[in-house]
Amino acid sequence: MKASRIAAAGAVSGIAVLALSAPAFAHVSVQPEGAAAKGGYAVVDFKVPNERDNASTTKLEVSFPTDHPLASVMPQPVPGWKADVTRAKPAKPLESHGKQITEVVTKVTWTADGKGVEPGYFQKFPVSIGALPEDADQLVFKAIQTYSNKEVVRWIEVPQEGQDEPDTPAPVLKLSAAEDDAHGASGASDAKADDTGAAAQNTAADASSSDSGSGDGSDTTARVLGIVGIVVGAAGVAYGVLAGRRRNSGAAA
Repeated sequence: MKASRIAAAGAVSGIAVLALSAPAFAHVSVQPEGAAAKGGYAVVDFKVPNERDNASTTKLEVSFPTDHPLASVMPQPVPGWKADVTRAKPAKPLESHGKQITEVVTKVTWTADGKGVEPGYFQKFPVSIGALPEDADQLVFKAIQTYSNKEVVRWIEVPQEGQDEPDTPAPVLKLSAAEDDAHGASGASDAKADDTGAAAQNTAADASSSDSGSGDGSDTTARVLGIVGIVVGAAGVAYGVLAGRRRNSGAAA
């Protein structure tokens, strides 16, 4: 009985923990597909789970940061959803690839053509963005989620380091270090490869010289053997001639 009570208490505690932790995993979030390096471009996914049992998510509005405007924002088509892009003039001059940018994307709104995100499901909304700022460690995207029952949830609270996560946190994209170091490492690898190639060429040259020396030695040996063979042959002929003369002299006698 005591063991059964302990087991039951443990099960209840586990359910309570799951119930308390569930909301932390069920908010709108943003994650990169791969790396989101400073100064580079990235594809990010806005993940929208449905938190309701009796309604579907039919609309998502994502506001893009104005303190770090992005010159390029391109949403990927999502089946069953229509994407509308809102643009505005940047507060401060912005350039991209040497060209002046007169408009930046301030918001992207996805509206469901059908049922939307039904209870028990989630949906990803991919967007290509860049160039990412070099003077920031993260980007905050405030989002508004609308349900089919007209309920609206505003995911706009900015999480603060060292504090508990707010009830409705805004999606935050963490930026990784710039990839300049990677190019430096590539250059070092190229230099090392060049050194290795040079060493290989030198080794090949040495081997070639060694082979040439071997070839010269072989030619000399062949010549010596040829001369010895000629001498031996000549001696054999001379011996044969002398032997023949002795036989003829003996017969005459």
